[in-house]
Amino acid sequence: MFIDRVSISVRGGSGGAGCVSFRREKYVPRGGPDGGDGGRGGDVVVRIDPQMRTLLDIRRWKTYRASDGKPGQGKRMTGRSGDSIIIAVPPGTVVEDSDTGEMIADLTSPGDEVVVAAGGKGGRGNYSFRSATDQAPRRSTQGASGEERDLELTLKLIADVGLVGLPNAGKSTLLRSVSAAHPVVAPYPFSTLKPVLGIVSIDEAASFCMVDIPGLIEGAHEGKGLGIRFLQHIERCRVLLFVIDGAGDVLPEDAYGQLMAEIGAYSALLLDRPRFIAFNKIDLLPDDLQEPVFDRGKHAGEREPVYRISALVNRGLAELMRDLYAAVRREIETEIESPPAE
Repeated sequence: MFIDRVSISVRGGSGGAGCVSFRREKYVPRGGPDGGDGGRGGDVVVRIDPQMRTLLDIRRWKTYRASDGKPGQGKRMTGRSGDSIIIAVPPGTVVEDSDTGEMIADLTSPGDEVVVAAGGKGGRGNYSFRSATDQAPRRSTQGASGEERDLELTLKLIADVGLVGLPNAGKSTLLRSVSAAHPVVAPYPFSTLKPVLGIVSIDEAASFCMVDIPGLIEGAHEGKGLGIRFLQHIERCRVLLFVIDGAGDVLPEDAYGQLMAEIGAYSALLLDRPRFIAFNKIDLLPDDLQEPVFDRGKHAGEREPVYRISALVNRGLAELMRDLYAAVRREIETEIESPPAE
């Protein structure tokens, strides 16, 4: 099961109480205060696990709480700190505060982590209150409570190439044809209900990751058809491949215009991503219509490569995959040369 959004509550451990104690040893009169401080409460930490692909495991538990610190003891012994708790998440997880909407962290790389609920400080023992005017203090403090908050975890898949298209454009068939992924396909109008990742191998030393994003409908940027949840996965893709049904009822230019409008309304930054256009299902067209005309209309000034393919019979896919890989490599090299500012 693919889960890409989870709500949880987290709470850091409370600090342990400080101790009131006095040193008592034979032949040592008026030994003085020796009560130790309480231990610090444990933290709640969200950390990337590169082996994870969904948030399913996290959904099983609604509340995550770190353990409390232990009380201080005599002989100035500080109490043991509470154990922190680690919440493992897949790469591409965005952590937000449910109450304020504040983005706490955007975790993308293995090893990335963030403390989402800090543990409370331990209380002070009476040893820390000693002074010239109060040489036998009998007071201590309780430990502080740990932070507590509600979180929203959202997974935005990380892939090199994102397949974008209307429902039943043939994106799932394309992914099955070029990778070992097995998204569900059907010989009738049907749309993928969850994103599916696949690895496309060009040769033994060259490959890239492709994601089949569920079909977009008009109004997707407003949340229609769960559009926001689908569009969020496009944000991580380096290159976009628009899959157009060349044998469908919708004119290719109309389909392309609708997709561009939805993506642009969701985030104008996505319009700057490198993109390719693939006319799919040309095997269903008569021989004299194998080269469908694409009128760019208001997109006339654009220069995206246009490919005519059939994902079902594997026509034209080798050239398209090689060119996509080259575009991905160019984007990676650009990222290395100009890393994003922190």
